[in-house]
Amino acid sequence: MDVPTVAFFHPYCNAGWGGEGALVRHPGSAEQVCGHQLRGVHGGPGCHGSADPGRGEAEIQHRAPPPGAVCVPEAPAAGGAQPVPSLHFTLLGQSVGSIFLGWEALMEFVPDLYIDSMGFAFTLPLFRYLGGCSVGSYVHYPTISTDMLSVVRERNPRFNNADYVSNSLFLSAFKVVYYCLLALLYGMAGSCSDLVMVNSSWTLDHILSLWRAPNRTSVVYPPCDVSAFLDIPLEEDGDKKCHSIVSIGQFRPEKDHRLQIRAFKKVLDRGRAGPLKLVLIGGCRNQEDEDRVLMLRGLCQELGVADRVEFKLNVPFEELKRELGDATIGLHTMWNEHFGIGIVECMAAGNIILAHKSGGPKMDIVVPFEGAQTGFLADDEDSYADAVERILALPPAARLLIKKQRSAVRGSLLRSGVRSLLPRCHGASDGNA
Repeated sequence: MDVPTVAFFHPYCNAGWGGEGALVRHPGSAEQVCGHQLRGVHGGPGCHGSADPGRGEAEIQHRAPPPGAVCVPEAPAAGGAQPVPSLHFTLLGQSVGSIFLGWEALMEFVPDLYIDSMGFAFTLPLFRYLGGCSVGSYVHYPTISTDMLSVVRERNPRFNNADYVSNSLFLSAFKVVYYCLLALLYGMAGSCSDLVMVNSSWTLDHILSLWRAPNRTSVVYPPCDVSAFLDIPLEEDGDKKCHSIVSIGQFRPEKDHRLQIRAFKKVLDRGRAGPLKLVLIGGCRNQEDEDRVLMLRGLCQELGVADRVEFKLNVPFEELKRELGDATIGLHTMWNEHFGIGIVECMAAGNIILAHKSGGPKMDIVVPFEGAQTGFLADDEDSYADAVERILALPPAARLLIKKQRSAVRGSLLRSGVRSLLPRCHGASDGNA
């Protein structure tokens, strides 16, 4: 009997941050759990981690796929799956582009089991009906959600709902219809999946409302490898001359680094928190992200906090670990973050978490553990500034007690999903024999 093969579809998996960092551990986890020799297929340039000369050896080992993984290089159609904010109908364009990209991947390799871990649900019918594969989904973030529909209906300006749209009744109504049609197609495509795994309770709620497959859907938290961060010793920080607030995340618009900088400015203006610095750590995927960093640097200059804010781009893993070890507060500001692996890493390093009061952080991560507080939540400049002051006003012993709740951090494997689909892999292999 042939060895069953598993393909994880995740273009640009070499990004190395957050979900991409967790992705590269999925095939190894599947093989360990199931006791079978599985082959994971990663799509994207430099997907073995060694393509980026800026990465150190420790980071490559921390984020690289397991030995034996097949690397499918970047396909020409990959550009069509990238978001282009300057264009209209971005979600539709991405979805159509993902179909072409999926076709090229299918021509490159036909697996027994196909798992979309990028959120490109429109590739599922392609692999199921044309490739004859069993298909599964690991959904990090729904392509469209009921929250997105609410934002447009209520005409609230956000990064994905421009001011000129929110200010126009006609354009808002048109966008609602567009989103509803896309949600219908998205639900039909997602329902092709034999098994659906989602990364958080927040994602579960949205996928259940869109794909309507409750019997095939379950929560599987991302496999967060935090062992390196749990090694960081914890101690009281009462003798610190300057407290550090650290943020981890790609420099994408939805991460809302502007809110972090403005809230930090408000804390400094109040003058009650003592010496502080803000460290923004993250990856830049392209020129657009680099331009966004320049804009954020300009905002720091405009607000007069440039000497208190540090930008660290595409840092080696050892430097990331060092910054987290020195930090007092781990900061997160994304509205409706689906899970928040960066939050988990900060918590494991012993930072006191201050996250957005929404999505996965609110429902799954910053929740009481054995009756004890694990962090703080906020949702605007004032509440973030208040929380920072409240954290730094705590006695060092009280801060240490919260930091010790990092034992709440637990890694997870794709146990239930892989075990449920493995018999289908055997069936496919027997059929091909």
